[in-house]
Amino acid sequence: MGAADTPSVSNGEDREKRRSCVLGVGGSPRKGGNSDLLLAQLLNGVKAHATRCHAIQLRDYQYTGCIGCEKCRRTGICTGLRDGMSLLYPHIIHARGMILVSPTHHYNITSWMKSFIDRLYCFYHFQAPRPGNWSSRLAGQGRKAVIGAVCEQNSPKDMGFTLDAMRYPLEALGYEIVAELPVYGIFDRAKIKQHPEIMTRARKIGHDLARSLTIAPPTAFSGPSMAGG
Repeated sequence: MGAADTPSVSNGEDREKRRSCVLGVGGSPRKGGNSDLLLAQLLNGVKAHATRCHAIQLRDYQYTGCIGCEKCRRTGICTGLRDGMSLLYPHIIHARGMILVSPTHHYNITSWMKSFIDRLYCFYHFQAPRPGNWSSRLAGQGRKAVIGAVCEQNSPKDMGFTLDAMRYPLEALGYEIVAELPVYGIFDRAKIKQHPEIMTRARKIGHDLARSLTIAPPTAFSGPSMAGG
């Protein structure tokens, strides 16, 4: 995906689409597991507010982590790698709401989620000379997010940096984190369904996220626009 292939969100239809859409991103390699079910329940809450949403599972896409080529500094989007992330960037741009869910892998997010977050680097703008001031082209648009994590162990210490590894990058990109949902002591596939208190809370959090997005975004995405070529 080059600069000419990146969708614009400058017209009224696209602004409305962004105002009423939530993107759910699952970072688990295990299909049908607890993280999948948690994400689905969060999105059920979004749907209950009559808000459009779209779910993606990162395991279904072939992509790599950022290679630090810095081509995005010139193009405004990742052009150094042409892979599955090219299919995901339009969803990220259009959706003003985002939900990230990852299981804890060795005190952290999964490698799928880490690579996804690293590839959002292309939305930053850095002023020369570097190091210097920087900003995000996703900021100032009323973007909001929810993050969730599932940990096999019972102690928050064993979840480690899982929530931090999602929170800090999203905040830097301009998202307001409206809720965090850590889940402890669950490992067996789909066992989270045996915890109605967690599922009820997830649905409420999704509903509250959708409700918080009813305020019109102040500005549109300022990235490269589609030229039709």
